[in-house]
Amino acid sequence: MAMGKRRVERPGKLWIATTDIARGPGCAFYRGLNRVLDEAGFDDHTQDVCREFYASGRGRPSMPPESYFRLLMVGYFEGIPSERGIAWQLGDSLSLKEFVGLGPTDRGWDHSTLSKARKRISLEAHVEVFRWVLRRLRESKLLRGRKLGVDGTTLRANAALRAIRRRDSGEAYREFLRRLARESGIETPTLADLKRVDRERRRKKKTGWNREWTQPVDSDARIGKMKSGETRMLHKVEHAVDLETGAMAAVVVQPGDQGDTKTLETTVEEMEARREDAEVERGKVRVVVCDKGYHSDETMVGLKRKGLRSYVAEPQRGRRSGRGRRRRRKRCI
Repeated sequence: MAMGKRRVERPGKLWIATTDIARGPGCAFYRGLNRVLDEAGFDDHTQDVCREFYASGRGRPSMPPESYFRLLMVGYFEGIPSERGIAWQLGDSLSLKEFVGLGPTDRGWDHSTLSKARKRISLEAHVEVFRWVLRRLRESKLLRGRKLGVDGTTLRANAALRAIRRRDSGEAYREFLRRLARESGIETPTLADLKRVDRERRRKKKTGWNREWTQPVDSDARIGKMKSGETRMLHKVEHAVDLETGAMAAVVVQPGDQGDTKTLETTVEEMEARREDAEVERGKVRVVVCDKGYHSDETMVGLKRKGLRSYVAEPQRGRRSGRGRRRRRKRCI
């Protein structure tokens, strides 16, 4: 076999027939998923849920809601965290175009269209579509609800840390530092003076940031540290997964500054609500599995009161007494 050479793409024919476009076998997963959604009536249900967010008979045609929710599925299945990445993947794949209802010669939607659709459709509509999917999973016996694993992750909020303002006075952070510098005797503080005042204040007061400061664009975002050590505006997302089938049972957005032991109870309550929406059979043994970040005496007692069996790894805290304190060895005199 002779060695070939890469050809540089040059403008070719002006008109190309769709039958001349080279296509591979495609993705059997998305083709099968489309068949399941069509048989269950996903498009009609999504149209009914999102009808109030679209104008009737006016304006240019927009992204259909059933295509929007399919793109969200693509982002989840492909592990794409951004709308730009989803739009790029859509424009580059003929299989995804077929999945969302576009032809091989149709241009995919860009990320701004996807963002506008997400802002237009309310949270309640997203939850209703999620409930519909859970009911279909229950009918297919893919949601049993007996053994559930809970885990959380911190995500950067779409809000700038530099734009935070005080809750009491509404001052920006730079204005607040200038006022502190003037109160300390510096009439015209420079940038170096503001940095020094900031370091001194951080050294004296290390907590209470979220009680004093808020983000006007995203009031639900919280100041916190990511795993990389950066201080950002954060959200915390907790997922509950059916360990027997791998189905996503619940997704809860929590405050970014809350620890795992503080948010597990809310996630369990949301998980119970989603199980009732999906009409999962009750009375079965329910198990909650978490990592060691969720372990505390209050968490274990709370899960037991709810009738849940917990499997949570206990971190190395040393030997403790029944009251939760470390035992002290008595000295032999």
